[in-house]
Amino acid sequence: MGFLRRGPGDPAYRTTPDGAVWRASRTPAGPGTVRIAARPSEGAVEARAWGPGAEWLLDRLPVLLGDGDDPSGFAPDPRHRLLYDTHRRHPGLRIGRTGLVMESLVPTVLEQKVTADEAYRGWRLLLQRFGTPAPGPAAAYGSPVARMRVAPAARDWAMVPSWEWHRAGVDAKRAATVVRAARLAPRLEEASAMEPAAAAARLAAVPGVGPWTAAETLQRSNGDADAVTVGDLHLPHTVGWVLAGRHRTDDAGMLELLEPYRGHRYRACRLICLTGAQAPRRAPRLAPRDFRAM
Repeated sequence: MGFLRRGPGDPAYRTTPDGAVWRASRTPAGPGTVRIAARPSEGAVEARAWGPGAEWLLDRLPVLLGDGDDPSGFAPDPRHRLLYDTHRRHPGLRIGRTGLVMESLVPTVLEQKVTADEAYRGWRLLLQRFGTPAPGPAAAYGSPVARMRVAPAARDWAMVPSWEWHRAGVDAKRAATVVRAARLAPRLEEASAMEPAAAAARLAAVPGVGPWTAAETLQRSNGDADAVTVGDLHLPHTVGWVLAGRHRTDDAGMLELLEPYRGHRYRACRLICLTGAQAPRRAPRLAPRDFRAM
């Protein structure tokens, strides 16, 4: 379930010492919080939800956890040893589906062309400033809900003042993309029920949303097991290193290596990232930029 979070300190996501996962979402029925806990000894999952969106979240819990995913056609090549072994160690890996496009699109836009830390910080500050308190047992001792926030509604994203984006470290280009998407939110949410190509085209019609952003969004909102993140700074090198031992690989080379896994290319990438392997670096890490000082 880790893929459903957006990084350290995400106000819409918490894990607790008992192993439970808490997620706050803005559903079509309203804000909701769901607590999910695995019960391995029983081969079951226990869930409880609060708020106007509680029923919506519980109804869709199976697909959120990957019940609609079909990995049966995925068979790693034994010559791709790391991928093959990782697949054997994670037989239960499933691609989940949130069914919520804006929930995935906005933080993905914030991740464009910046370091992960910059994106996480901007998402956290914006939710703290413009999100709403997550429904749930906030009065209970140690309840994580007291610190959780539900992302703003589309109309509220569209109303965030320019200086507040600036304070959160989000440049004008990314802020404008979020505002444009928010104004088209009803049409964008329809993409969650579309076929992959049509869904990607619907998102890419928004200026500022390219193949990278569309793929990252649809991996989560639609559970698209074949959506490849093209245009990523590190992923092609990682795929090239794991599958072919290459130090450097471009997008075209990555797609060529993933072609045998067509239909499951995102699944292959997920497993490749789980190997923990990385191509040797040839340059220092990208330094964070503080847009607030500009």
